[in-house]
Amino acid sequence: MHAKSTPRQTIKKILPLILATAIFMQMLDSTILNTSLPSIAKDLEESPLNMQNAIISYVLTLALFMPVSGFLADRFGTRKVFVFSLIIFSLGSIFCAISQNLTQLVIARVIQGVGGSLMTPVGKLALIKTFDRNELLKAMNFAIVPALIGPVLGPLVGGYIVDCLSWHWIFLINIPFGILGIVLGLKFMPNYNSKSTDFDLKGFLIFAAASLLLSISLELFGESKNITPVLIVFILGFLFLYYYYRHAKKGENPIFPLSLFQVRTFRVGIVGNLATRLGISSIPLLLPLMIQVAYHQTAVVSGWIVAPMALTAMFGKSSVIKILNKFGYKRTLMVNTIVIGILICCLAIPNIHSSIYWFVPIIAVMGFFNSIQFTSMNTISIADLRNFQTSSGNSLLSVNQQLAVGFGIAFGLIVLKIYENNTELIHHEVHQAFRFTFLTVGILTILSSLVFRRLHIYDGKNMKSQD
Repeated sequence: MHAKSTPRQTIKKILPLILATAIFMQMLDSTILNTSLPSIAKDLEESPLNMQNAIISYVLTLALFMPVSGFLADRFGTRKVFVFSLIIFSLGSIFCAISQNLTQLVIARVIQGVGGSLMTPVGKLALIKTFDRNELLKAMNFAIVPALIGPVLGPLVGGYIVDCLSWHWIFLINIPFGILGIVLGLKFMPNYNSKSTDFDLKGFLIFAAASLLLSISLELFGESKNITPVLIVFILGFLFLYYYYRHAKKGENPIFPLSLFQVRTFRVGIVGNLATRLGISSIPLLLPLMIQVAYHQTAVVSGWIVAPMALTAMFGKSSVIKILNKFGYKRTLMVNTIVIGILICCLAIPNIHSSIYWFVPIIAVMGFFNSIQFTSMNTISIADLRNFQTSSGNSLLSVNQQLAVGFGIAFGLIVLKIYENNTELIHHEVHQAFRFTFLTVGILTILSSLVFRRLHIYDGKNMKSQD
């Protein structure tokens, strides 16, 4: 079933553009806040270190609601759900812009996250159903280009908007893109739906509760002086995970089947994603924060210093297949993780009197290796899944990535706060707290390379790598 009476060829031309708009908005929004947090914190009379909730709430909402996207698209149709998601995302953006305090901003970011969690997966689903297999890669590559451009533009656009206008425009910039997506979606998006709409609602709610409780325990750990409530929430989170395990064991059609974890490469990929992203995810937030808070530079300067990370990631994408073909997944992932950990430690070398441009080559090289890391982890995770497992495996991988980003940001800021409160160690110099944080996060990233020892030397040999 196609949108109104629009010719199929026209739909094929416009559909990748519609998905590209959605991906661009989501990627821009994931990164644009990193350089703007100190400015928003000042306006809302908050400490920049307490502003992580504005980022984490968005990332977690993406993770929690992504599994529902396929079910809703099957039940109500791809066009209806896609346009609805853009409306929700745009409304969330307006609410963010008019927020008067941190609580209002966090609630608005959750609304944005609900829209963001639906629009990209549903747009991809429409693309997969419209294009033949031999046309799909070309269409998908066109749509994914904004995913590479978004992280480059995010910190820069955020920096310029904050310095030249005000932080409110960071969110209002989404509105014209949202309107364009809605108009194109109504006219050209096919409204595919499916009669068999079986969805494990109970499993979804249990899994969502577990993810939420574990995230809240991290938040409380960063803010609370009393460890008891943190432990209670943390234990509750693990009890819900156990409850999900029991449910999935008995369930007819669980949202994430336990059989996925019997596949060794999937298991290693999921754990590796979570472990290595703990360190990697905090850097795009910690570095701009340090440049503005410790070095007293503008948001634009911090944006320019972080931008090379996304540019070199594009080169990493083009080199990864050659690297994997030569060295294999096990060696590539183990060495690559160690290299990233060492590079994170290198961020601690420049002192407060060094030029801030010392960070540019470090961050540029890190972007290249990050790209190799993410592509390798994503492809080895699904390398040995059977056809009937691919959909749920891919969905769990996406959820796991978003949760890892949220946990990583929270973890990085918790470590920073611990060092900042230790005045004997840092001698009231906030820059020293950042340096110790980079060393801690870097060493933990190096240790996370041990996860990939579980891979066999021939794993992934039959697979042509793709992101």
